[in-house]
Amino acid sequence: MTNETKQLLSFEAKLEIIGINPFVYLPQEALSEILKRAKKEKGKIPVKGRVNNIDYTQTLLRYKGEWRLYINTKMLKNSPQRIGELLQITIQIDTETRIITPHPQLMQALQNNSVAEKKFNELTHHP
Repeated sequence: MTNETKQLLSFEAKLEIIGINPFVYLPQEALSEILKRAKKEKGKIPVKGRVNNIDYTQTLLRYKGEWRLYINTKMLKNSPQRIGELLQITIQIDTETRIITPHPQLMQALQNNSVAEKKFNELTHHP
């Protein structure tokens, strides 16, 4: 068994919805283990795994006091129409760096406009 396989947690969960957002609750045992591995009890937790054998990369979020794994249509085709379905899910902490590099033309345009560059830099999050 590889180290990556040991880190993988598997469970079945019912697809639910809040507003227009499909999600699943993690079983308490899986949630406790993810929180322990992430070494935090709040904020965003980068995770990855599989939903019905489709790979995903997502962020585990706490909303209105409860942790939810949101299931978008990239993770599960037609997810808003599948509420109530039982899903096979694996999850683990995602340790990959999540940096999006802006397009070079955008960066050039910002360099040519100091007001826009200042505003852009105020909006971006730097770890």
